[in-house]
Amino acid sequence: MSGKVMEMEEVVTQTGPKGVINDWRRFKLESMDQENLPPAKRELLRQMSSPHRPKDDSRASLNRKMSVQEYELLKDEDEACLKKYRKRCMQEMHDKLSFGPKFEGVHDLDSGEAFLQVIEKEHHSTVVIVHIYKVGVKGCEQLNNCLDCLAAEYPTVKFCRIDAVASGAGERFSDEVLPTLLVYKAGELIGNFLACTEHLNEEFFATDVEAFLNGYGLLPEKELQGPADDEENDVE
Repeated sequence: MSGKVMEMEEVVTQTGPKGVINDWRRFKLESMDQENLPPAKRELLRQMSSPHRPKDDSRASLNRKMSVQEYELLKDEDEACLKKYRKRCMQEMHDKLSFGPKFEGVHDLDSGEAFLQVIEKEHHSTVVIVHIYKVGVKGCEQLNNCLDCLAAEYPTVKFCRIDAVASGAGERFSDEVLPTLLVYKAGELIGNFLACTEHLNEEFFATDVEAFLNGYGLLPEKELQGPADDEENDVE
């Protein structure tokens, strides 16, 4: 059997219930503190991680049932390990299902032309949220700070801001309608919120702006936590 066919067979075994069991077995073995295991368990672990498989029975060996000894070894401290395994699987699934570009921070637009370009040329799956503001107008600075926070939590959303005067449409965006939030997707305006802070409390935070946008279904699901964050949250 060629190396290519063998590689394909190994990939096939990772699908379905048997593939899940094998994947869980490998994850569990890699997560264990092998140095502190009793000698008998360490030897069993060695056999499990590096089995001597007959060349003509490689697939059967990969798909074999878990032995009683393996089960006894793997079930120790399963709850914590299973939690990490679930998070890893969720992250992998999320990565596979995430489409479109990702962004960092809030993008400052310096002209009406830049404003049009970001609307017309962005990826069709990307939600673009533009804050039109003016220095000195109540609520504008506070909303900018909130968007800085939300941009970190929603990297698939393109957050932008532009001064009303720099936009070239200052007459349309007078102080009375600021701050304004415009939301676009695939070049279409899907949200138009003039004087948007009137819908919020006088003192508002990023979570309030998030709830406001979510109320109209304008934000995607949040990004999953990274492995480092997960490990910190597991520590009691």
